[in-house]
Amino acid sequence: MFILLVALQVLGVFPAPPAPSAPVDVFVGGVGGYPVYRIPSIMRVEARREASDRLLAFAEGRGNLGDNGTNDIVLATSVDRGASWSAPRTICDHPGRSLNNPCVVEVLEGAHAGRVLLMFQSYPTGCGEGGVIEGFDSGAGPDRICRTLLMHSDDAGVSWSPAREVTQEVKHATIATSVATGPGAGIQLIRGTHRGRIVMPFNEGPAGKWRVYTAYSDDGGDSWKAGACAVDAAKGTGNEVQIFEREDGAIVMNSRSQGGSARRKTAISTDGGATFGDLVDIPELPDPTCMGGVIALPAAAAPASNAPSMTTVVFTGCDSETRRANGAMWISRDGGRTWPEKVSIEPAGFAYSVPLALTATEVGVLYESAGYKRIVFGRMKLP
Repeated sequence: MFILLVALQVLGVFPAPPAPSAPVDVFVGGVGGYPVYRIPSIMRVEARREASDRLLAFAEGRGNLGDNGTNDIVLATSVDRGASWSAPRTICDHPGRSLNNPCVVEVLEGAHAGRVLLMFQSYPTGCGEGGVIEGFDSGAGPDRICRTLLMHSDDAGVSWSPAREVTQEVKHATIATSVATGPGAGIQLIRGTHRGRIVMPFNEGPAGKWRVYTAYSDDGGDSWKAGACAVDAAKGTGNEVQIFEREDGAIVMNSRSQGGSARRKTAISTDGGATFGDLVDIPELPDPTCMGGVIALPAAAAPASNAPSMTTVVFTGCDSETRRANGAMWISRDGGRTWPEKVSIEPAGFAYSVPLALTATEVGVLYESAGYKRIVFGRMKLP
């Protein structure tokens, strides 16, 4: 399929996609108070029309490259759809704790419409994924619980609520030790029985093995429930995961592969994230064991018939089975069932990435570049 597409592009039958715009620095190591920035998350303000050009980009501000340390949650803002960015500012700092895995979603309708929800984890400094325990309480000993926190903003990211703990709502009581939101972005369902539900992607582990699932809220983020884990049906397991809603209302996972066949993994939920089916490989999408991003684009126009039109989906990740490099964007025109189109984003170092729908035909991508020395934002038009 890909060879045929290239041939058609050469012949001019199917035009090649435009090249991405030059990336703009958002977080640069050593600038803004932190030697390292990692783990991007991004959203565009949609519920407030007066702020529709406003983008909110989040990351971990780190003292070093290590996942566990004195990590804080930082925010940079753009008011011109990513052409320029504010200096980063710290929005959550808990001394003695490492804050990880920012994952953001905006409530577009229903309870708390216009609210931005930001979920992330809190580890005791010096006690990372391999040192935490299952359950919700360490008893009389040192705190060895991976905790999940939630903050919100009701003014498009200008001010933020204090972080509140939601661990018991989103973490399974047994087996799970470490959990992680995304990282990246959550979604609000816009179709079907569960319309309005907020869904956040999760992985749990490493006790036994990694698993992927979602947690969801039907009241705008006030309360949460943890769904069941997807069923492993291929070699390896899922890990960091992102999700999108398909045209038929199904939730589709796109997961990092851990110990598998160097391919992304996918599973489908038809009950709003409460359960998922088999977690299987995606043949067209390579994976060097790295987080990748996925997003469903808004429909360009209403379908001519009553049948829903196929969802256009974008995936961003590494075009390599072995290296965090060769960043690319794959395009699916059939709701993630096939991935025939590919566009290069960054030929050199490329790691975690989060795509963002700017319009029905324009995508922004926030991604780690230059060997984790910076997080940048680029824009590109879809063909």
